[in-house]
Amino acid sequence: MRHVIVRYKLKSDRVAEHEALIHAVFAELDQTKPAGIRYAAFKEPDGVSYVHVAHISGDTNPLDANVAFRAFGAKIRERTEEPPKVTELVAVGAYGL
Repeated sequence: MRHVIVRYKLKSDRVAEHEALIHAVFAELDQTKPAGIRYAAFKEPDGVSYVHVAHISGDTNPLDANVAFRAFGAKIRERTEEPPKVTELVAVGAYGL
């Protein structure tokens, strides 16, 4: 299983647009219900910093087949003040994941 965390900071005038794209990703996930992924997106208290967490159990990432996710990622560097930083995590212990 892969565990990935992504952090970035948006330009303040792009928050509404960005969150609409995030909501579209989750709407498609709700519709397609892909196996092999647990995924969440969070906004930090500053209102412009985001953290995404994904737990992927297969060899491929189901988000790669998500049309809305591809649209979300297509121009993310235009929306961000600090670009996404992807970190692969190594599980030391977990409960319920």
